[in-house]
Amino acid sequence: MDKTILFPVFFLLFLFVSFFLSAEENTPNRFSGTDSQRIAAAIAEAPRFGGVVKIPPRVPDQAANRGFWLIDSAIIVPGNTTVIFENCKIKLSDRARDNFIRSANCGLGIGKAEPLENIHLIGVGDVVFEGADRPRSTGDGKPLYSPFAEGEFPPNSSFGTDCDAEEQRHNGDWRNIGILLARVSRFSIRNITVREPHAWSVSLERCAHGTVRDLMFEASENREIDGHAVKTRNQDGLNLRKGCHHILIENISGRTGDDVVALTALDTKPCPAGTFDRFEISGTEPDDDNGIRDVILRNVAGYAAGGHQIVRLLNSPETRLSNILIDGVLDTSPEEVTDKAAVLIGDVGYGGPAPAENTDGLIVRNVISKAQIGVWLRQPVRNSLIDGVINQNPNGTALKMDPEPEQSENLLIRDIIE
Repeated sequence: MDKTILFPVFFLLFLFVSFFLSAEENTPNRFSGTDSQRIAAAIAEAPRFGGVVKIPPRVPDQAANRGFWLIDSAIIVPGNTTVIFENCKIKLSDRARDNFIRSANCGLGIGKAEPLENIHLIGVGDVVFEGADRPRSTGDGKPLYSPFAEGEFPPNSSFGTDCDAEEQRHNGDWRNIGILLARVSRFSIRNITVREPHAWSVSLERCAHGTVRDLMFEASENREIDGHAVKTRNQDGLNLRKGCHHILIENISGRTGDDVVALTALDTKPCPAGTFDRFEISGTEPDDDNGIRDVILRNVAGYAAGGHQIVRLLNSPETRLSNILIDGVLDTSPEEVTDKAAVLIGDVGYGGPAPAENTDGLIVRNVISKAQIGVWLRQPVRNSLIDGVINQNPNGTALKMDPEPEQSENLLIRDIIE
């Protein structure tokens, strides 16, 4: 055949395929099966669509006359994938004991979490992730209990219908986290409301060069399930774990059960990946940096309904917090709720306070507090600034320092308003 004829034929075929792919959106509504299977199928097809998956409202069908997605297991997202949620709700079913979303490099039995890049979770319009009506497990590792089960349960336990189920864990674990990314760089999470998560709404482990913005939380640690008041503990909002760096967080709002935003660089004990032994899933490698550094957190407007903290920074004596900017914390708690602190730095319950050289380069400014304490410094710091703290609680205080001021090195404090 004449090659001069073949070229235009292939060119027209290329144009046809390109037009077909651009005209057809990659959504789970194109597929059959359970909602989890349909979303997984769309994600598997993402490379054909430039790495993009769009999840609009579910189209009601013969299988279920509902417009939201009811998933039985986590949405597993590989690298180089953008998931766009468009005015939709993702809800965990009562059968689910898993995350809403998890990066594909981690999970039970995955002995090493290999680094991934370019995972983007973007909400457009009204996007809600909602926990199960009757969760099988809640909390960050607490024993499970249920008013529907027989027997006595520990006082600090958390609701879960698996509390007496055979061949199931009777404690919470990392599957209770809503969105869980581990060892992911160049990522973003944007414009999502998380309602009644089973534990933390979002947890980032060893993630870097990312952006988290426009998140709203709706939780209180107290729920009514089938007429019974139950505790679903440890409903933090956003948690950065050890190894996170170069992350921008902004426009965080709402009500959480536990801390709204927490940066926790804690112990460095070796731990394997892919087990239930720790609430972290990614494990510890010999060359890991276990500190948290180079983080900007701004415009947080919310409160912890359980009376905890709005922003909490924690490190152990062996780990570092460095170059952290917190700018703009607004306590929105109602009269019946008084948090311990708007901003808490350090604690004595995690191996003792860290030395000043391990908490270096903190800037905390523009805090308006109704809590017992506006900014609570529970360990010495170095090369740091606390600037512009307003106390609106007549029984509270704007600034409290447990260590003597001279224990800190080069700490500047100004504009503290009681």
